[in-house]
Amino acid sequence: MSVSSDNSSVIAQAKRLVVKVGSSLVTNNGRGIDSDAVAQWSAQIAELHNQGKQVVLVSSGAIAEGVARLGWTRRPSVMHELQAAAAVGQMGLIQAYEVAFAKHGIRTAQILLTHEDLADRHRYLNARSTLYTLLALGVVPIVNENDTVVTDEIRLGDNDTLGALVTNLIEAESLIILTDQKGLYSADPRSNPDAEFISVAQAGDPALEKMAGGAGSSVGTGGMLTKILAAKRAANSGGHTVIASGREENVLNRLAQGELIGTELRATLPVKSARQRWLANHLRVRGRVTLDEGAIKALTNGHKSLLPIGVIHAEGDFERGDVVACVDEHGVEYGRGLINYSSSDTRRILRTPSHKIAEILGSMSASELMHRDNMVFSQNDNA
Repeated sequence: MSVSSDNSSVIAQAKRLVVKVGSSLVTNNGRGIDSDAVAQWSAQIAELHNQGKQVVLVSSGAIAEGVARLGWTRRPSVMHELQAAAAVGQMGLIQAYEVAFAKHGIRTAQILLTHEDLADRHRYLNARSTLYTLLALGVVPIVNENDTVVTDEIRLGDNDTLGALVTNLIEAESLIILTDQKGLYSADPRSNPDAEFISVAQAGDPALEKMAGGAGSSVGTGGMLTKILAAKRAANSGGHTVIASGREENVLNRLAQGELIGTELRATLPVKSARQRWLANHLRVRGRVTLDEGAIKALTNGHKSLLPIGVIHAEGDFERGDVVACVDEHGVEYGRGLINYSSSDTRRILRTPSHKIAEILGSMSASELMHRDNMVFSQNDNA
């Protein structure tokens, strides 16, 4: 296992963060919403806002809060009861955050997602656009899984994974996972007195997964393994992860100041390189667009986005958000990326200046066919 001896956190440089808070913290170990804890996190995130940082909060606790509100003594195992608890608990969860953030003059928004939302390209783009808009408006999005309707997320899912998916979605530099443990140990410290605390390590190190145990709480669904796997996933888009105790005083602000708290699992790839590798290796190409020489030069040498005026031909049946290859007139692929228009709309705006898109289609969702940030190139790409 690769462990660093650095004594300062890389989180201080992050401008966009995802903070995930576990069920045991939010609900005071299942006894209902802990208003004091929610107030403390809200105050810390408000301070991060004052520093110019953007924060998305991924919060567990809906099912646990619902269990408490319904007067049940333990978390149920029957699916429809879990869904009912989530529906009841989500009301209390979002109300607590709304009240707490309002005291600092910050608006909040509720975003309920499923893993399927982030796997489907249409819903992925819509979720990303919504989150970007909210962040630009200074709103704190509060994200949770839509446990009331999706059975798989209740049975198998966890908000550690969701936090990593959101990190990838908005290309956040950091994922902070707040839990009821100090961080990661080489073994379970509750049963092994020789367990060593891990301060800094490399995200994705296989040795970390071997050390992790199972779920450690009867309230939540995740253990250290889910957090390690979440860090590995966040690292795919360049995000560093911190696993720390949510009961640590002023933990978020101290991390933002560069203090090393908890376990820091560092990504080894820069954001753009990781994103490009993800686009190149993990997405299926749905069609092809043929570019003229000017467009190819603008993309490969000028590091520009792909505009419709530079596209000669569109091949295939694709939808907005699908992966489409960019080729020259001889069929040589120069790159690929997420396209902003369907194949039918793309054909209607070929060789068209961007300012005429709305006139032709009736509306304009983007001025480019593919944004530079959502493209990867096979040749001459030095970006």
